[in-house]
Amino acid sequence: MEKRPITLKDIAKALDLSTSTVSRAMRGHPAISEETRKLVQQYAEEHKYKPNTLALSLRTNKNNTIGVIVPEIVHFFFSSVLAGIQDEAESENYHLLMCNSNEMYEREVKSVQTLLDARVCGILASMSKNTLEYRHFQNIIDDDVHLVFFDRICPGINADKVVADDYRGAFTAVDYLAETGCSRIAFLGSDSHLPISNNRRMGYEDALRKHKLPVEKKWIKVCDTTALAQQVIPEMLDEENRPDAFFCINDEVAAYCLQIVKASGFRVPEDISICGFTNGYITEVTDPALTSVDQHGYEMGREAARLLINRIEGVETKKGVVSRLIKTDLVIRQSTR
Repeated sequence: MEKRPITLKDIAKALDLSTSTVSRAMRGHPAISEETRKLVQQYAEEHKYKPNTLALSLRTNKNNTIGVIVPEIVHFFFSSVLAGIQDEAESENYHLLMCNSNEMYEREVKSVQTLLDARVCGILASMSKNTLEYRHFQNIIDDDVHLVFFDRICPGINADKVVADDYRGAFTAVDYLAETGCSRIAFLGSDSHLPISNNRRMGYEDALRKHKLPVEKKWIKVCDTTALAQQVIPEMLDEENRPDAFFCINDEVAAYCLQIVKASGFRVPEDISICGFTNGYITEVTDPALTSVDQHGYEMGREAARLLINRIEGVETKKGVVSRLIKTDLVIRQSTR
């Protein structure tokens, strides 16, 4: 059975002192003798005492804890964002409380309440794709807690945000596909209520128009999961005038697209080019390696944490919404011509 962490009460009982005396000794309070301070601190070190920072913040009302809400943890992009958030927060001596909505609106609402109950001083949030009602995010602002959205922003809430240049990333990718000879380019996107999906679709459509290629509804599909990919892509490949390129909303869908296209007897990229969005590790382990738009998740995480901390500490004083745009880059590999 795992041993529970030692508490201030445990130290006080072991040394026959009051809890308040132990607490003051740990903080080096001048009212406590040097002999007692050394006794308490040595005992705490020997027994690996670790202070409960959340409980301390609740007692002192000095909170340096930031809440984070993500839609997924296993997704490469969000894990990269979390790494950036953690590095920036720790460098400024802030702690993190992390919640995973798992793409569920109800869990997202509970996560917001959990973080508010914990009295965090700020919240970083990326919205679930199933969220259509935003009152819980407004509650954060109404409680005078700083809020910064990253990646998936909430269109109905006036809050600071850090996003990738989704439009430019999509435009550059589809422009490249057209430049390399593709003329029937399909877009596998997300639900239209998400700004990131709309921005990527607009970039896709504008790149087609640049090359005087038709924008056809039959080549624009909601297909942002591997389950949908297994249903949607074979249907598109069965059409007489099938696509000769797929621009995918994320790398996971692109990887499944590549697998399905090859299993259907087509060559990649000779017959069909495939491009993803994220530029995660999966792009280098597919055969052929995937061309993808790098949205720089780690940089987004650091920038979002920095903006939130600046708001908390009063460094960022601009009234209204502050927006930060993270540049995207097209990384060309072997899945495109």
